[in-house]
Amino acid sequence: MRKKVYTKEELNDLKAWFVGRKLPKTMQLGKSVFIPDVEDTLQRLFDQADVCFENPKMQGCLFMLEDIKSELEKLQA
Repeated sequence: MRKKVYTKEELNDLKAWFVGRKLPKTMQLGKSVFIPDVEDTLQRLFDQADVCFENPKMQGCLFMLEDIKSELEKLQA
């Protein structure tokens, strides 16, 4: 089950994880999500997360950021 609401600290921790990481240009998340520009997508997701991280109905951007992080951890392991 996914977390319902993130704190500002958790959002900052997630941002910090991505700093300095080597990112692929594109990424496939599962069968249905293709990201053609990972760097741009991360920036847009974090922009959205900064605005709505406390709103439990607007957590999709944070869930996607967690999914991208998880996929990168698999690729870099």
